[in-house]
Amino acid sequence: MEPHPLDEVGLPHLWFAHQLVLTLSGQRPVHALLGHALPAAYDRLAELAPQAPLRPLLGTGRRGPVPTVSECGLCRPRRGVIEAFARITTGERLRALAFRLELGADSRWRCAALDIGPAPALPGPAS
Repeated sequence: MEPHPLDEVGLPHLWFAHQLVLTLSGQRPVHALLGHALPAAYDRLAELAPQAPLRPLLGTGRRGPVPTVSECGLCRPRRGVIEAFARITTGERLRALAFRLELGADSRWRCAALDIGPAPALPGPAS
């Protein structure tokens, strides 16, 4: 498998953020990241993906705006490791996504861990 162009310019965190958004919004199947994630991260992704926590829904059967990566930042705690965050916007809704990338012996970045912030509370009936 060839490296992604964003890997070549030093932006693997941005590529992964977009791929995670596509998967967690139900736009791409989880197996699309097979080979791009280490086993524990892939298991977490497989657990989250059916819930599609970033799915753009307005109500029963109505689609909302498509989620996008509005910001993506990183820190490099050591060589071969990127800890990244992404702010995901869906219309007026904002969500957080955090993930860790590790550079393998084959010079490919793989997602080693991921977490998504808690689901926003749904508005309840007025009291």
